[in-house]
Amino acid sequence: MEPRTLLGALVQRARELDNVEVVHLHIDGDAPHVDPSMAGHIRHNALFVGPNTRQAVNEGRADFTPVFLGEVPSMFRASLPLDVALIQVSPPDEHGYCRLGLSVACALPAVEAARIVVAEINPRVPRTLGNSAVHVSEIDYAIEVDRSLPLIQPAPFGPVERAIGEHVAKLVPNGATIQVGIGKVPNAVLAALADHEGLGVHTEMFSDGLLELARRGAIGGHHKTRFERRVVTSFATGTEALHAFVHDNPFVEFHPSHVVNDPNEIKKQHRMVAINSALQVDLTGQVCADSVGDRIYSGIGGQMDFVQGSLRSPGGAAVIALPSTALRGTASRIVPRLEHGSGVVTTRGHVQWIVTEHGAVNLRGRSLRERAELLIGVAAPEFREELREASAARRWTEG
Repeated sequence: MEPRTLLGALVQRARELDNVEVVHLHIDGDAPHVDPSMAGHIRHNALFVGPNTRQAVNEGRADFTPVFLGEVPSMFRASLPLDVALIQVSPPDEHGYCRLGLSVACALPAVEAARIVVAEINPRVPRTLGNSAVHVSEIDYAIEVDRSLPLIQPAPFGPVERAIGEHVAKLVPNGATIQVGIGKVPNAVLAALADHEGLGVHTEMFSDGLLELARRGAIGGHHKTRFERRVVTSFATGTEALHAFVHDNPFVEFHPSHVVNDPNEIKKQHRMVAINSALQVDLTGQVCADSVGDRIYSGIGGQMDFVQGSLRSPGGAAVIALPSTALRGTASRIVPRLEHGSGVVTTRGHVQWIVTEHGAVNLRGRSLRERAELLIGVAAPEFREELREASAARRWTEG
């Protein structure tokens, strides 16, 4: 939902600008504002790092601000005030309301916080429902565009992801409310939930995998304790079919991230199951999901928002799902210690379920010795011996 025409125009006149800060979460496509030629004119401040801004952040040409997704709206009102919000919206209806389409998460809080609002009005933006409306009176300047929105095809998954999905599905009871992201592992998890019944959805991201579950009748939301019989999300990304499904559909409500990602809101859902991913997990249960050593890879996002909320939900569960290896099987993702410089997103005090293709283990209430033994059991077999040696060296297990 990034306003590409406005961003392009900003870059075109960059030579006239001096130290303009551009703040956003992940955007798709080109990111001309992080080109080295923008130095001194435009500098990006990433709240979540995508592939198109990763190099600039790690070369020091752009900044990264760690933040829980649920706290971004309050940050716009306090520590990171906004002068101008550049947004993309649907044309206004007969009442003068435009819609923020596929991404309400931090766009609506930006509109509410900024002194000036500049909008691209695009007839191809889906008219999503919920708290996604911006009245024309709130828009200071507008341009009309007619441009297709980016499409993302579901990532295909293989036997490793399929096994992970099957293990995770066993942790999700019928009638549970779920949160899940996008990518190979989440897609495999959603595929494994196809025969479940009465699922509810309260998730920051709505994807084609969830669309397929809705089509199969697995999602109903009748057991939800908040937002009953409705899917609640804050942004959607996927195919044309997904765009069509969320258009003017009262079954899917979009709300900003201070609602969707509020742990106090999440915990009100009975049997809330949060399913997230990681880059590395150490033998104590520390979860790294935002960096590879010192190099920022993505961001904190909403993982801890949902971990905290789901752990407090009656019958809830917090799941971290990941393949046991990386780099085509040459490196273990279960490690004695996180790589130097790695950030801890989910702490060992919060971690609960860790799932790989080799099984699922619950670390809640387990000692360091017990955690090491459990995690070695779901590590790739070829790395278990060296993990045992590392554990024994720390006197957690026998050599």
